[in-house]
Amino acid sequence: MSMSCCGKSSSRRTLYFVVAICLGLACGLSGISFLEQIGKICSEMFLRIFKCISMPIISLSVIVALSNYKSDGTMSKIWKKALVYTICTTIAAASVSAILYTIISPSSFETMKLGASAHPRTDSAKGYIQYFLDVIPDSIFGSFAEHKVLSVLLLSVILGCSVRAIENENSRNIVISFFNGLHNMFFAITKIIVRILPIGLFGFITVGISEIQVGSIGSMGRYFMVIVLSNLIQGIVILPIWLLAKGIDPLKTFRAMSPALSVAFFSKSSSGALPVTIETAEAKLGVSKRVSRFVFPLCTTINMNGCAAFIFTTVIYVMQNYGIEITPLTMITWILIATLAAIGNAGVPMGCFFLSTSLLSSMDVPVPLLGIILPFYGLVDMIETALNVWSDSCVVKVVDKMIPEE
Repeated sequence: MSMSCCGKSSSRRTLYFVVAICLGLACGLSGISFLEQIGKICSEMFLRIFKCISMPIISLSVIVALSNYKSDGTMSKIWKKALVYTICTTIAAASVSAILYTIISPSSFETMKLGASAHPRTDSAKGYIQYFLDVIPDSIFGSFAEHKVLSVLLLSVILGCSVRAIENENSRNIVISFFNGLHNMFFAITKIIVRILPIGLFGFITVGISEIQVGSIGSMGRYFMVIVLSNLIQGIVILPIWLLAKGIDPLKTFRAMSPALSVAFFSKSSSGALPVTIETAEAKLGVSKRVSRFVFPLCTTINMNGCAAFIFTTVIYVMQNYGIEITPLTMITWILIATLAAIGNAGVPMGCFFLSTSLLSSMDVPVPLLGIILPFYGLVDMIETALNVWSDSCVVKVVDKMIPEE
């Protein structure tokens, strides 16, 4: 009965998205100013919602991810190795996407009606030295109020690590419970937003179609090429080379984990595939229970290779389309931001897409272009999720091999 209700709910949600896409396309192509104005109102409404919740979601996700894992002795070694490997593989994924973006060079759309409201805040008068000084916050709440993404991420990392360092166990548990409660609260808010997201999708597509010449849509092919190639190179080149360097057979590992990878691909949820992933790693890959049952949940939270590649490519592409200069320093900065943001993935449906939208809107960068990307995101999400689980499996296997049995 519950599965039937779940299936009906999923079908109904899909229908709403299809209707929103069709209405957005119709209104955007109609040329009727009244309909375009309705789309702009819906788009602006969701931009404000994203800006309102983006910083708390990213901050709380990072804090919870870093503070929830307290371990001693051997488990402490497992935690440290898993964290180092996770950060390194995520940085590698973002770096690969940066290199591919430079080589492939996706072209910009030809925009038609970008008004004053579509010009992002670039602060071009400020030098890069001052920009990086501004990353250091002078007020905790000011960083959130002013939507300083890097400052919020820096604060979150410091807070997350500091919570784990609290010596009094009772005080530490109270603080962790507080942040977990806030995180769950915003998680509930995002569920509500996802339910009404078709309204925002209608607005984004209406505004995007009305601003973009149809003939230039082919330029998005290179954008998707960067994302797909980034995932493939990370999955079939970089991670296997890393396994070989650790004395592990990548092909054997891949074959053993193929049931979990299949579930992840079709479910588009690494969290949903977690029980199968753990069982497969223990039964077919020979990973010890103490490693698999600790590291897999950790990796499911913070090891988001595919998400980092998507965030980097999407943010840079949208910024480029709205006239922001993309320099090597900009790309290096966004490799760092994409890595930290991927670690802070809120774990909601379309999490990477949601994070990219939040980051862009927090900088006053228009996001109607994301409405054009969204209909194709489903396939990208499948590839990303499979890569995330494959990366998790590689991390778990390496950690298991390097931690001696006791």
